[in-house]
Amino acid sequence: MKKQHYSIKDIAKANGVSVTTVSFVINGKAKEKKISKAVTEKILKYITKIKYKPNQIAQSLRTGKTNIIVFMVEDIANPFFANLARIIEDIAYEKGYRVLFCSNDNNDDKSLELINLFKDRAVDGFIIIPSSGIEKKIGELISEGVPLVLFDRYFPNLENNKVIVDNKKASYTATQHLISNNYKNIGFISTDVDQTQMLDRLEGYKNAVLEAGLTDSILRIPLRCIGIGDKKKQLETFLGENAQLDAIYFATNYLAITGLIVMKENFPSYITEKGIIAFDDIDLFKLYSPTITAVQQPLEQIATKLMDTMLNLLKEDSENLVSTVVLETELIERESTQKRFK
Repeated sequence: MKKQHYSIKDIAKANGVSVTTVSFVINGKAKEKKISKAVTEKILKYITKIKYKPNQIAQSLRTGKTNIIVFMVEDIANPFFANLARIIEDIAYEKGYRVLFCSNDNNDDKSLELINLFKDRAVDGFIIIPSSGIEKKIGELISEGVPLVLFDRYFPNLENNKVIVDNKKASYTATQHLISNNYKNIGFISTDVDQTQMLDRLEGYKNAVLEAGLTDSILRIPLRCIGIGDKKKQLETFLGENAQLDAIYFATNYLAITGLIVMKENFPSYITEKGIIAFDDIDLFKLYSPTITAVQQPLEQIATKLMDTMLNLLKEDSENLVSTVVLETELIERESTQKRFK
């Protein structure tokens, strides 16, 4: 038997009220429009009984809202972003919103294509981890009043809502930890991008090394080295030519994973001989032998602040005040950076 589809007119007729009254009740405006409690409960009870589901397209045309938020990250397969997405999805769902997740692969063309696509679909807002070359597009969204929150990285020349961690301080603390455990030749491996989070991690490392009177040793892998094979080649060359290093600090977890593979394949003794730290903790680092020291970002806090900021922007009476939230990280000390006694 074909399932019956009910409209607002059907509900109004069955309850002896106007279509407008039903619409106000469905959209949570019964109290505001002074609809009696008895009528409201009667309509809600009937809606539950018939398992009514509103036509989302028609509803969005009436209200101007789709109750959909886009969360664009660099790579949704990265455990850090995946775990963050899971928390954001739960928070959004409780508030009546759904989230569309997508990856921009740190690619400007893909970022622009996705933003334009979802903007045409009239999503309510964007939470974006931007690639480096889309500053102009982000500026356009801001000037158009599109609800937007940047995370992880931002554009210093733009005034917009953002939630970030103190990357410079986190990186300084991680490097200091190595120095205090008697590591004297510390290498830093990052990606060669002019993005605030990577530049701050590099600066934190350099400040700690300079303060201790040590010499820096830096590898910045070009973004064009997209494939793991290219990254492995760069890492193999760097590690082979810098055998004097007694510690390696990886600026991202995916670089750390690739680095560990290179060490295991080409320099197996490095894994236990050298100190190792990674930025962004993942479960693998707890299981690896030795366990890997890592900078841990506060996922719950980040997700909560991102959604609090977004939900405030989506309020009808939002004052559109620009906010910057800076959160602290935690260094999780494990076996890979145990104190050296030589």
